[in-house]
Amino acid sequence: MDLQIAIVLGIMTLTIFLLVSELVRIDITAIITMLLLSWTGVLSSNEALSGFSSNAVIAMIAVMILGEGIAKTGMMTSFSKWLLGRIGNSKQRILGALSLSTGLISGVIQNIGAAALVLPSVMDISRRIKASPSEFIMPIGFMAIIGGTLTMVGSGHLILTNDLLIAADLEPYGLFAVTPVGFALLGASVLFFLLLGKIFLPKRAAGSLKETSQEKIMKSFSLRSEFSAFEIPADSPLCGKTVEESGIWNKHGINILALRSNGKTIFAPWRQTPLEAGAVLALYGDAEAVNRFAEQNKLLTAENTPGFDDLKDAAEFGFAEVIIPSRSELAGKTLREFALRRQFAVEPVILFSNGERVEEDFSDRKLKAGDSFILFGSWAHLREIKLSDSFVMATPIEAEVKNKSKTLHAAGSFILAIALAMSGFSIAISFLTGALVMVLLKVMTMQEAYKAVEWKVVFLLVGLIPLGIAMQNTGAAQFLAENVMRLINEENILLLLFSVAILSTGFSLVMSNVGAVVVLAPLVVGMAVIAGVDPRPLVLLAAVNAGNSFILPTHQVNALMMSAGGYETKDYFKAGGGITALFLVVSVKFFYYFYF
Repeated sequence: MDLQIAIVLGIMTLTIFLLVSELVRIDITAIITMLLLSWTGVLSSNEALSGFSSNAVIAMIAVMILGEGIAKTGMMTSFSKWLLGRIGNSKQRILGALSLSTGLISGVIQNIGAAALVLPSVMDISRRIKASPSEFIMPIGFMAIIGGTLTMVGSGHLILTNDLLIAADLEPYGLFAVTPVGFALLGASVLFFLLLGKIFLPKRAAGSLKETSQEKIMKSFSLRSEFSAFEIPADSPLCGKTVEESGIWNKHGINILALRSNGKTIFAPWRQTPLEAGAVLALYGDAEAVNRFAEQNKLLTAENTPGFDDLKDAAEFGFAEVIIPSRSELAGKTLREFALRRQFAVEPVILFSNGERVEEDFSDRKLKAGDSFILFGSWAHLREIKLSDSFVMATPIEAEVKNKSKTLHAAGSFILAIALAMSGFSIAISFLTGALVMVLLKVMTMQEAYKAVEWKVVFLLVGLIPLGIAMQNTGAAQFLAENVMRLINEENILLLLFSVAILSTGFSLVMSNVGAVVVLAPLVVGMAVIAGVDPRPLVLLAAVNAGNSFILPTHQVNALMMSAGGYETKDYFKAGGGITALFLVVSVKFFYYFYF
């Protein structure tokens, strides 16, 4: 064995050990690997640092920026609402629907793009059904990788396969040649997680979620999470009155969170807002008081009122505690004089003054420094209050305000990136172009783009890419492949298929998927000739299994999902081990029965 091959294999073994044992952070492990390859003279400085200019790394950075831009517009939040409205809150149905959606999307766009597109929706759905995101993120990431086997353009290594076949004077495959096995893998993997997910997914995934600041404030002040919607009929005594004249505050102690009239929704309507027939009110307060008010005024129950769904969405609306500081212009005034609702479109629900909790009408009560309110409103309006000198916000605002006006800009930027990638440009250039367009269209600022990058993931890829280069340059990959092939009995086709699939899977964990196919393709063609079988399906099997990268978080998609799901390497080793075994069995059996 050549000395350099021995060094590379030793470094590879150390890298895998550190990744699995997590004695140090995974990004530090990657940097150690990169430096060892340079210190030992296996790679030059330029080669060892080549990961910083890698297409994969640039694509990863661009994808993170694109994903953040999409999340900022709330586009995937709308998808989440649509999906939950049709399949309900069942984790099994949600996992199945998201898995199939991600896999199908990944069949026509690069898997890293599919993962980035779906991730914001997965996070939003997890929050809505109060489930840990880690229950969904890893399976969805795996489906994005597996979905790349649905077409010959679903992943880079499958695109390259036809070029390698042509170079070997073999006929290339058509666009959908791999589709049958792709659907078999996708279907089997979805069933795997639906039936065995509880066994293979990280145990903490089923744990309780950390209590949010919104849940804390509602619990602390006994706030209600529901409101009632009523329509004002033509014969209601409320018709023609203003909000204040209705006596809803001073006589009934009820709050109006929103009013919808003539197709428009007004949140926290001002006291002089007129009440008209056909208008719908979102009422908050004691259930008996609300029902009594509705009965006295002949109100009709109204369900599914457009614009009211957002009131229940913690990502859009919520409660916040604010304090009146000594510098506030509100000190010494009443709410009527200050016109809180008119200025900020928020509803004051409770007042705390001199240790007293006041929930009935306090519009004309003189306020002083130190008094505090519980307000309800949209996070956009509550942020305005936070920036005001009149209040000090005591509740952290965790929800990010969505800029829905930029939805088409964000979607267009992402579609542009996909179109460029499908037209022949590299993934890195395509997605970086999309990210730049997002910034130019002011979907996000450049500073926000920088913050969207998860540098731990970037350095993981930067450090491990040189290992793949060293495996190829020194002949270590060829050495491993040849020695494994010597152990194979070429007459046993099933053993030959499993050996090729296992070898391709192993290479994909320590080098790029494309690199694994480049190294294996010539060797596989030679083995097929010796065994007397058609080399084309054997090369395709190797290419398909170059995407069987689940045991370690070295694949771009796994690296992206690792931070979002809060996973450790051992989590991938366990769950990825199950999927890897399934992938091997399904792909080999499929090729054995349908290609040979």
